[in-house]
Amino acid sequence: MAIINRNRITAGLRAFFELHPPGRNLAVRPDDTFIVSYPKSGNTWTRFLIANLVYPETPVNFGNIEDLIPDSVAVSKRRMARLPGPRIIKSHEYFHPLWARVIYIVRDPRDVAISQFHFHRKRKEIGDDYPPEKFVTRFIAGETAQVNGSWGDNVAGWVATRYGRPGFLLLRYEDMVSRPEQELARVASFLGIPPSPERVSQAVARSSADEMRRLEKTQAHVWSLTKQTRKDIPFVRAAKSGGWRSGLPAASIAEIETAWGSLMQWLGYELSSSVKADEAGPNFYEPLGIPAR
Repeated sequence: MAIINRNRITAGLRAFFELHPPGRNLAVRPDDTFIVSYPKSGNTWTRFLIANLVYPETPVNFGNIEDLIPDSVAVSKRRMARLPGPRIIKSHEYFHPLWARVIYIVRDPRDVAISQFHFHRKRKEIGDDYPPEKFVTRFIAGETAQVNGSWGDNVAGWVATRYGRPGFLLLRYEDMVSRPEQELARVASFLGIPPSPERVSQAVARSSADEMRRLEKTQAHVWSLTKQTRKDIPFVRAAKSGGWRSGLPAASIAEIETAWGSLMQWLGYELSSSVKADEAGPNFYEPLGIPAR
């Protein structure tokens, strides 16, 4: 009982002094821009790209990323309130009607599942002998990132409400990997930054996978997402697309495609031959009048 009371007192003091992260209850400003994605869809890399673009005189690292592009569930409410505008804020939240300007990153859910699987190993939430098949079933059910919903819930929530409307930019992780300069130039235009080739190229070079791996080796102990995790499993892994082809069992691939096939196809992700078109779930987008990408 004493421990419970002590925890309540601590939580109360943190709330009183605004030391808790605001999360979904963040006080939104008119000039805020949010970088949103489902967990393990390339949000950290995108944060580095955009931070290096917006602050070309300040090389970004894991020690200052929360000052430049803060995470709404990692930075205190007080600190968030003191940041000068316009703020760029990172989040994994499901659809929020008050967030008017959003850069939304989507990634092939088959690769998201693999990335989440290894991140859960890194965070010691599952062991090395945990069956990938079991993890994928939980992933589809939204149990591996409960506060953010499932991949399909999160992605469809934002796409169905915002795609094609002002203040919404949809990025595909795979396009960013294959043509980073072109995609970052789109981001620059969205943010009102002149997309000069030199500025964009510098941001891409400073945010390369090799550079981020180098920073991780020396700074993993200072960043909230990595400082209490296993050091033998990297946070920055292959930084490529298509790893699901060799990393997921065929049954798990079929399970993901059956759950979200129509949304995946709308986003431009080809289904494997193991799932027929009529098994890919209903087409939710034609009735909503959402145009093809």
